[in-house]
Amino acid sequence: MAFERIKKVMERANMSTLLREQPINMLVVDDSEDDAFLLFSELATRGAKVDYIRVDNAVDMREAMQRRDWDLIICDHSMPGFDALTALQILKQSGKDIPFIIYSGHISDQTAYSAMRDGVNDYIQKGNYERLLPVIERELKGAEARRAVRQADNRIIELAYFDKLSSLPNHNYFCSRVSELIAECEQLGKTACGSLLYIDLDRFLRINSSFGYEAGNGILRQVAARLKECAVESGAILARFGGDEFGIYYPGLTERRAVNNFAEWLKQAFEAPFLHDGIELYLTCSIGVAMVPEDGRQVYDLLMNAETAMANAKRAGGNGHRLYVKEMNASSAERIAMESELRHAVERDQLFLQFQPCIDAAGLHTTGVEALVRWRHPERGLIPPDRFIPIADESGLIVDIGEWVLRKACHQAKAWHDQGYADLSVSVNVSAVQFGQPRLLDVVNRALADSGLRPQALTLEITESVVMHDAETAVGMLRALKHMGVKLSIDDFGTGYSSLSYLKRFPIDILKIDKSFVRTLGVNEEDTAIVHAIMALAKSLRLTTIAEGVETEMQMQLLQKEQCDRFQGFHFSRPVDSEVLTERLAREQIGRQAHLH
Repeated sequence: MAFERIKKVMERANMSTLLREQPINMLVVDDSEDDAFLLFSELATRGAKVDYIRVDNAVDMREAMQRRDWDLIICDHSMPGFDALTALQILKQSGKDIPFIIYSGHISDQTAYSAMRDGVNDYIQKGNYERLLPVIERELKGAEARRAVRQADNRIIELAYFDKLSSLPNHNYFCSRVSELIAECEQLGKTACGSLLYIDLDRFLRINSSFGYEAGNGILRQVAARLKECAVESGAILARFGGDEFGIYYPGLTERRAVNNFAEWLKQAFEAPFLHDGIELYLTCSIGVAMVPEDGRQVYDLLMNAETAMANAKRAGGNGHRLYVKEMNASSAERIAMESELRHAVERDQLFLQFQPCIDAAGLHTTGVEALVRWRHPERGLIPPDRFIPIADESGLIVDIGEWVLRKACHQAKAWHDQGYADLSVSVNVSAVQFGQPRLLDVVNRALADSGLRPQALTLEITESVVMHDAETAVGMLRALKHMGVKLSIDDFGTGYSSLSYLKRFPIDILKIDKSFVRTLGVNEEDTAIVHAIMALAKSLRLTTIAEGVETEMQMQLLQKEQCDRFQGFHFSRPVDSEVLTERLAREQIGRQAHLH
């Protein structure tokens, strides 16, 4: 017996210690202020830190429930115009998990048992503090355990359905929620309708490669915040799928004009620069749209079709949107097959080079050539470059193909030099993907070393849009290439909105006037004026000018009047095999020798 008494004393001591660890926010529902204060005093005497408020009617209880978070509710059973069961219903309506203990001197056991079946945690006779304290301790521990379980459940849900980086819903949640919305409409006998938009950032890899992954993550958070503003305002569901890809489902958006307007509005979210350590970074996005129900009723069909449309927008140069059409899938299947075959084209010796002469404007003889890659497929025949080059760009195969072209062109140029055409230069196009890779420097250096070609005989052509997309980075790469001794040419000039300040900083040698201006030269006054302005700009910067796409005698004569330095186009020659070009060089050499004699 003595042992049992000692054990109970120790348990009470431990209990009191636990009660003292944290204050108890207690809501007392009782019509007697004296009983409430007595309860508070007894708990305080036993070491509990208690902060309490007393209420005795439904209105005050509801207000108290909204105003604070409570650890415990101690409720008398019967009060004038109010009782414990009504108080319990108010607790249930609040949706909160708070231990509810009836503390009353006027309640039958049958009523108490019935109340506990209804949700009351326990009941204690008033004044029985020896039993009340252990019950409070037990219920507080139980509530704490339930909170821990809920937190764990919420964490599991967060990990399963939310993206850690952006705090947006993830792919799983997006698919689940879109499926639910479509199913809800069908259950109500309605036709589900809406638009699913697949968003991919254009050339985001350059952010990571230039500033590091942490910087990239910071930019992605900024993107997520901007898209969230658009989604919240429109009532759409936004998710981050992973990497630099996001998705939006907009229920009820079905009118194509409205869809186009919404996609354009999303693009406007990218117009302002993104900031990283005080540096302004500009991004664009490509958006694909699939519509419910015409493009699918299942979320994965919609995602696949929207992604296909997005890829179509990206192939068109990015910074745009496309609505899905069924023909895109057939095109995609063909592109996938062509990509697979293109991977083997180099090793199977299906690629070859043709060369288009670059003509001196004064003497009308060949001063250089542009190397152009061609693909002779064993079954499809000769595949046009505009069909396989975009696939090579998109898949990254252009890096290997570009390196192969550079090596072959350098070897062929060296062969021509060895045959006596030592002044002939060769031009090779550099794609956006190649230009963005630091290994380009090593590739060029190795091609020159392996072929023995003088660096001054090699011209690398980069389109104006590529160098202007990230002009600051481009300056560094251009200077590194120039330091190697090669010549640099800006291709398609006039289409990329170069500023004079950047042109002066670029260490370039040649401007190639885009053929779209040459085509209407002498016909379209605006294009003629542009060509005149480009020629004046080039002369002021001491740059050589080459006009692309010269197809008529009149165009040639007008360009000669503008003092263009060189011509390239079908008026002089189409791209030809190296053997044919060698014959042309030989004829020109004989002609010049005859002219000298």
